[in-house]
Amino acid sequence: MPDENTYPALPKNISFSPGTHKGKEIIWINFTYNLPTKNYVKNQIKAQWSNTEKKWYVDDNPNHRKHFQLPEKFYSNTAIGTVHPNNLAAMELFVKQLKLKAYSQNTIRTYYNEFMQLLKILKNHDVDNLDPEKLKSYFYYCIDKLKLSENLIHSRMNAIKFYFEQVLHREKMFFDIPRPKKPSLLPKSISTRDIKKMLAAVENNKHKLLLKMCYGMGLRVSELVNLKISDIDSGNMQVIISRGKGKKDRCVNLPQSILEDLREYYKEYKPANYLFEGQFGGQYSVRSAQLVFKNTMKKANINKKVGIHGLRHSYATHLIEQGTDIRFVQELLGHNNIKTTMIYTSVTDQTLRKIKSPLDNL
Repeated sequence: MPDENTYPALPKNISFSPGTHKGKEIIWINFTYNLPTKNYVKNQIKAQWSNTEKKWYVDDNPNHRKHFQLPEKFYSNTAIGTVHPNNLAAMELFVKQLKLKAYSQNTIRTYYNEFMQLLKILKNHDVDNLDPEKLKSYFYYCIDKLKLSENLIHSRMNAIKFYFEQVLHREKMFFDIPRPKKPSLLPKSISTRDIKKMLAAVENNKHKLLLKMCYGMGLRVSELVNLKISDIDSGNMQVIISRGKGKKDRCVNLPQSILEDLREYYKEYKPANYLFEGQFGGQYSVRSAQLVFKNTMKKANINKKVGIHGLRHSYATHLIEQGTDIRFVQELLGHNNIKTTMIYTSVTDQTLRKIKSPLDNL
């Protein structure tokens, strides 16, 4: 449940109920009419009016559900309608066990979607009757017919493995099922020159600070939008990253060059709880942060296929280039395994870069 300061206080005479309107999934806003509440619904929530139903409504999305303190939804009504009633109980048990195991919301959503793809293709066949051979055939179908990527296959296997081993408690169900080898891809980073171009192209102080903090501390976008004012310790020049990936807390160094920007930003925007908040309060969305990055890249004329996570890659790459010990980089990034951090040395090996091709000696 969100903190009480996360959003403007909701009027006491207001309630919310999910529904559909003109084939679209929405949230109805119900209240006893009075002018202040109507103005709140219209101007603060930015709700739309339905002439046919004579009610206000907004899109059914994660931000609105969080705002209205409704339970998070992992599926659309259209999607769940593709699962046969024979397997709905399996889906319910699957989600319940994921929650009991305290998996993150993102993992639950991903596993849910992957497991539902299997249930969809089974139609009225009971998922509990599948054996390893039938599952092998299904995964072969995913690779050969659906042409799914190696990463997606691994994600789907993990979800289905969770159901059979953690829900049905079938041991070593997947022992003999081979997994496709994942491609070994180097992280995409951005040069320091292009990062300077990006920051110079941003006029909005909020957007500029957001990008500076993402790059300057090597944050994942989820960690960036989860930052609270109370996480920043300017006295010790440190920032606490609470419950990062793997639900681990860690400390990162606050860049000295960002301190004045932080102070000016706080005076201008006056965030109540989260450091970066939406237009009407509450946590800034991951999607909004991604769009800030995308639009800034376009404005700076940087034609490189990389997402906002590239700023984290750039932070690690540039730290190693300036001689930072790999073990410290591991700690700052919050990696469990040093092997994960070592991949950046492939990108930054200065000695290899100095080796001349024999072609240049001809």
